[in-house]
Amino acid sequence: MPAREGRASDKRFEGSISSQPNIDANASRRDASIRHACLCARIAAEYRGRDTQVLDLTGVTPIFDFFVLTTATSARQMRAIADEVDRVLSGEGSHCPGIEGIQGIEGTAATTWILQDFGDVVLHVFTAEARTLYDLEHLWADAVRVDWQAFLDGLKSA
Repeated sequence: MPAREGRASDKRFEGSISSQPNIDANASRRDASIRHACLCARIAAEYRGRDTQVLDLTGVTPIFDFFVLTTATSARQMRAIADEVDRVLSGEGSHCPGIEGIQGIEGTAATTWILQDFGDVVLHVFTAEARTLYDLEHLWADAVRVDWQAFLDGLKSA
């Protein structure tokens, strides 16, 4: 049925209303998320964090995309890792509303777990005892482990 004189065609609505998500925007956001997660892991490793892992939680929960887990040997090392990740990701446009010291007062020798929530990426810096106690790798066992070193090497060669 042709459009009537004086009435706009239905073409004015094309592309403006859709039940399909914007796949390009989602892919772009996910690309940024995995890059940020791998950057967090690299920083943790550069600051001598041990057993640094990236967990891909996109298939497990809609709340966040990646966990980055690392173990530090002292409160000073924990703070250094968290501060450097915050500095680098802030420069990338990803902001953390604050650093929260869990299991103690932030920044003191009693701190055993620092958590930084960047929205799509959550950094966890633990003492060895806290990492064993909370065992997030087991709690999120359905998450896919990301080879963050290979991912970053792929970015360098691209």
